[in-house]
Amino acid sequence: MLEALKAAIPNVFQTHGLHRIMANYQPDNLRSEILLRRLGFEREGLAKSYLKINGRWTDHVLTSLINPSANVG
Repeated sequence: MLEALKAAIPNVFQTHGLHRIMANYQPDNLRSEILLRRLGFEREGLAKSYLKINGRWTDHVLTSLINPSANVG
């Protein structure tokens, strides 16, 4: 997954001109947390009862990656 996303993210930023990519994961999903951190995603916060999964409302950690070549400010 890491190698695929390392190739895909720059393509998405350059080809589609996106300013940011968001990715959310459940707090107990350590593998997703590590993957996103390695890709440079930054934690933005915790969304309580964000999605209903298997009949239960679950919290999610919100992360994003800003296009490094985008003009900031």
